[in-house]
Amino acid sequence: MTSPPPEGLRERKKRAARQALAQAALRIALERGVDQLRVEDIANEVGVSPRTFNNYFSSKEEAVCSFIVERQVRVRETLLSRPADEPLWEAVLHAAVERHLRDESPKREDVRRMREMMRNAGLFGEMLRAHASVERVLAEAVAERAGPHANPLHARMMAGIVQNASRIAFDTWLNSGSDSDDEFLPVFIGLLREAAAGLPALTAAAGKAADTADTAAAAS
Repeated sequence: MTSPPPEGLRERKKRAARQALAQAALRIALERGVDQLRVEDIANEVGVSPRTFNNYFSSKEEAVCSFIVERQVRVRETLLSRPADEPLWEAVLHAAVERHLRDESPKREDVRRMREMMRNAGLFGEMLRAHASVERVLAEAVAERAGPHANPLHARMMAGIVQNASRIAFDTWLNSGSDSDDEFLPVFIGLLREAAAGLPALTAAAGKAADTADTAAAAS
């Protein structure tokens, strides 16, 4: 598997401008709330015009939520650069973990503030669209990594598993009270390895439950 072709100067500048606007939008929204966020404020923060902002985003809500998709784009790039002989599940796991370690970890209060802002219907709708885009980006990367004979439905299913594992691990971290990744990465990695193996622990637990039920029935 070869690395994705490097971006040209123009593409890098456009991507940097989009990231700067997105970061400013998120920062201001967390400080003031999305209802007090204006496109003019975002543009002024970066030193561009509102018209330039509109070249990158259709709304302030899209700008606030765009960090979700941008992170997944980086996961995609990392996945496609993994060694060609690495098994698919291992490549996906290593790409996701690598990007998590490289990216700045979120602050718990910022996450809670973001969840409070989801009461805003426009932001909530944009968040749903962002998460749908995230799964699509990962599914396309998985299919590309798997090769031309890959079933796109299977790629979508794998992407969904990864996203749900990330969500569960993230919720575990959020509710743990820990400011480190100690409650995220072990859970995330464990969930993906379990899924890759076909959920053997869950199957074994179900088998034990069935045996217990049979024993109880026989004793009665």
